[in-house]
Amino acid sequence: MKRPGPLLTLLAGLLVGLFMLSLNATTGERKPSAYTEESPSPKASPPPTSQSPAPSPSPSPSKSPIPDADYAGRTDDDSSAVAVSLRDGRAIAYFCDGRDKESWLKGDVEDDGTMKLTGKGGAELNGTLKQGKRISGTVDIGGGHYAFTADKAIKPSGLYRATATVRSAKFDGGWIVLKDGTQVGILTKNGKPSPAPEIDPETGAVTVDGQQLTARPVTP
Repeated sequence: MKRPGPLLTLLAGLLVGLFMLSLNATTGERKPSAYTEESPSPKASPPPTSQSPAPSPSPSPSKSPIPDADYAGRTDDDSSAVAVSLRDGRAIAYFCDGRDKESWLKGDVEDDGTMKLTGKGGAELNGTLKQGKRISGTVDIGGGHYAFTADKAIKPSGLYRATATVRSAKFDGGWIVLKDGTQVGILTKNGKPSPAPEIDPETGAVTVDGQQLTARPVTP
């Protein structure tokens, strides 16, 4: 048997080489593609919750104004009379013993019905309006201390005053008409006090030294 020649051997080697190259080209490994990291999707924020507005504080009930009225009564020891007139949160009062001790006092009335009224010579009235029916308190005057109660007055009960000049004489009179019709008053002539003559409660008319004067209701 004849051996293949050198030429055939070379050709066979070339064919084998070409086959191997073709095989490597078709079965070669792929390079891995670049890795891209996905960023996490943002978490959805929860929808805003609707908050009902905080309830506004209810307004405090407005206080009732102090009613306009007149009050008249006597001291606890029954020695003197006291009258108080209230108008628009102001007060004027008159203390009188019907002989020679008197004082006009004035001041404000607080929302709670309390009042501190002052007069000449250090006179002072401290009182409290109770349910609009009466005023209870004390009067300090001339070194004396007097507790009193003055009930709501119905005309003609109340406080009256008359001032006039008659034949060069100056008169200043104050009257408290109580609910039973009793009158307590002082008439001062040129600074000298004396018991006042009675007035006509319906008209306020009073005769002084032969002259007719008119006592009028007192308001602050």
